[in-house]
Amino acid sequence: MNKKTKVFIAIGGTGGHVFPGCNLATHLSEKNYYVKLITDKRGQKFIQKLENLDFFVIPSSPLNSKNFFSILLSCCIIFYSILRSLVFLISNRPKIIFGMGGYASFPICVAASILRIDYIIYENNLILGKANKYLLPFAKKMIISFKELEGVPEKYFKKIFFTGNIIKKEIIDLSEKNSSNNELKKFGVLVLGGSKAAKIFAEVLPNIFKQCNDQGIKLKIFQHCLPSQNENLELFYEKNKIEFELFNFSSDLSHYFLKVNLAITRSGSSMLAELTNANLPFISVPLPSSADNHQLKNATYYKKKNYAFLIEEKDLSNRLLYLMKEIYENKSVLNKIIQSQRQYSDKNVYNNIDKVMEEIIDEKN
Repeated sequence: MNKKTKVFIAIGGTGGHVFPGCNLATHLSEKNYYVKLITDKRGQKFIQKLENLDFFVIPSSPLNSKNFFSILLSCCIIFYSILRSLVFLISNRPKIIFGMGGYASFPICVAASILRIDYIIYENNLILGKANKYLLPFAKKMIISFKELEGVPEKYFKKIFFTGNIIKKEIIDLSEKNSSNNELKKFGVLVLGGSKAAKIFAEVLPNIFKQCNDQGIKLKIFQHCLPSQNENLELFYEKNKIEFELFNFSSDLSHYFLKVNLAITRSGSSMLAELTNANLPFISVPLPSSADNHQLKNATYYKKKNYAFLIEEKDLSNRLLYLMKEIYENKSVLNKIIQSQRQYSDKNVYNNIDKVMEEIIDEKN
């Protein structure tokens, strides 16, 4: 592979778009491509916590407000971002661009269309996102995580290529670990609130864990939270004699997966895929305000496949304690989930991406 072959990856917004892009960047760098990430300020915060990833920042804005002036401001920012993208691409013309979904990938892909640069979009949810919906007609290909993807017009089916979920390679290799997790002295629970650390998880879950503790269910909690939540959580868990470990950010959760029996998580596609590939049972709690309610769609899919449990946020206080008791008292409940999860794997995702890349590059040469 020519080391000078340039590939740009457009990421930004939430971790659900950023982390798959970073995983892809790592893989392509290993394949001797020259890789640069194009991101917004939100994405920059994540990337700066990682090592050895080259990036360029372009401002961007979502169009999700109902206020006229907010929409007008967003349109101005997007227009400016497209101009910035045009200037950047003219002086740094890549062979291929990946758009990882979300509003932050929109300006660079629009600029690529104007300059006739091929781009590939990635959809990792079960329903086509808004940005990808507008970009698909001009995209060279769309790679997808699920064959069950909804919302794609039939005339674009030929552009679709199934790859699987772009998750860390280390996670895909974790599938053997659950046999040892049944031997943990305490029932380990990993709490994952998404890239923003769900506020409700810090407010509601500790009280439910206390009730578990009071009823003889001895837990060890590993909880992702915001720095501002550390003190209150520490005081609560110490007061109620619940063993715990808090963390504010981790780009690699695999070592936590090895310490627990169960995870409680938001329902971003990448996180659910990581947990399933690692054969770690989880309770999925979708974010009610997610775009097009895609998190509920994701969580429902995994529940139907018997890869996970599902509790909607409005039912969390009423249902979680009973489910935790059932899981704790009947180990076969988790074992059934693990057996189902073992039927699923994204082990071929990077080979599939390589095939798409080679096909497009061969066409251009």
